[in-house]
Amino acid sequence: MFVTTPPRAGRREWFGLAVLFLPTLIVAIDNTVLGFALPAISQALAPSAAQLLWLVDIYPLVLAGLLVTMGTLGDRIGRRRTLTIGVAGFGAVSLLAAFSTDPLHLVAARALLGFFGAMLMPATLALLRTLFVDRAQRRFAVAVWATGFAAGAALGPIVGGVLLEHLWWGSVFLLNVPVMVALLVLAPLVLPESRMPNPGRLDPIGVLLSLLAMVPTVLAIKLLGHDGPTASAALSLLVGVGAGLLFVRRARAKLAAGEEPLLDVTLFASPVLRLSALANASTMFALTGLLFFSAQYLMLVLGLSPLAAGEVLLPGFVMTMVAGVVAARLARRFSLRVLVPSGLLLAAAGFLLCTALDGDFSLIVLGLAAVLVGTGIGLSETITNDAILSAVPADRAGSASAVSETAYEIGAVLGTAVLGSVLSAVYRASVVVPSSVGPLPADAARETLGGAVASAGDLTGPPAQALLTSARAAFVDGVGVTALAGAAVLVLVALTVIIGLRPALRGPSAAAAPSHPTDGTVVA
Repeated sequence: MFVTTPPRAGRREWFGLAVLFLPTLIVAIDNTVLGFALPAISQALAPSAAQLLWLVDIYPLVLAGLLVTMGTLGDRIGRRRTLTIGVAGFGAVSLLAAFSTDPLHLVAARALLGFFGAMLMPATLALLRTLFVDRAQRRFAVAVWATGFAAGAALGPIVGGVLLEHLWWGSVFLLNVPVMVALLVLAPLVLPESRMPNPGRLDPIGVLLSLLAMVPTVLAIKLLGHDGPTASAALSLLVGVGAGLLFVRRARAKLAAGEEPLLDVTLFASPVLRLSALANASTMFALTGLLFFSAQYLMLVLGLSPLAAGEVLLPGFVMTMVAGVVAARLARRFSLRVLVPSGLLLAAAGFLLCTALDGDFSLIVLGLAAVLVGTGIGLSETITNDAILSAVPADRAGSASAVSETAYEIGAVLGTAVLGSVLSAVYRASVVVPSSVGPLPADAARETLGGAVASAGDLTGPPAQALLTSARAAFVDGVGVTALAGAAVLVLVALTVIIGLRPALRGPSAAAAPSHPTDGTVVA
């Protein structure tokens, strides 16, 4: 029997990888830079509390709701075409966002950024499958592509700090425009078009059900994290779960009738895909959770500037990139079942270090914790993204990529909502507000550390110092409990991956099923 060697990528394919790296980088920067611009936006546009909340939340809600649809759309109309439309729209809306004159316009612009952003990420990962047919080269390419998330997360605070020191808040959106213009020029030159050979018609009812499944579910997570168990959160979760069940039922019915569903749900029969998506969600859970409490700790407890805070975390993000490249080589010797749990356990060790931040060496401890978390994330996400691409047929690459990206978004939401809720609960239970503080400032101080710092700024003498001391101590206590919770989640997911892939070691040899081996060492 003759085995055909897959063609190896040349100069054009590697240049195409550089082009695909750009949207990943800019979307990651967009996720982290906004948090540093919020104070300036609040001062310039004076949004209400509800508008400020929607300004932050609308982007991930729309993005998560449309990833499956846009990934499947790319499979049908062409991934390069979908990427090009997304790039053009993302650049144009970024320009509109930069010059928004009121909060509602900016919220609408953020929603549109989520719409076009949903076109970018599944298309970039799916195009990697087309560019790199050789398995070893593709694994390395995915490693480079995945470092865009870490590089963007690292650059976001630093770029944001520099821009906001010299320019107005809109500059954080203008940053996207030249990158998108460059992509519009380069993409047609170096990226091939690819699509399903015989695509069916897009299912509008499936699109609606996917939106009704994802958006209310993500919203429910955010509501639970912000307000705790409420009727609104329960209703959102009920709608999301109900729509999800109907979506799966409709997809199965269309498959049984020989029609093309919006998402081939039989892809989830692969334990590699299921557990890789779970691991992807966990890595973003860890990253956003770490950023959530470490940024506040560095700036509000230790008093560092945004730029200095970003520099403390920078080595961790650099290690994410390094570990991603190293993981591509390690994958030649070790399976998914070994590498992914190892990465998750490294990240868990980083979270455990964060329980020891109350001391003279807290900057060193937090920097080392960021290195451990970053290394673990880089090790895990490179392997899982490659495994997801390899676990499905080539014509389903867009759908599989959408599953991967949706897992990232859900993990990011959970990281902020779950770990943020734990931190807030411990903080509120521990902070002591002096009796001399007025009712409104006292309520703000009990809600968040930022509120306590703002309230203390309006006070003088011993009450101000007492409030700051209590609030910072309460926040450090909250970080300790939050870090333990994050570590527990990561250890649980690592054990789930180990156990979930164990049957492959007891069953038939992987050689019996070469295209979808379940130990994670999938072949192209």
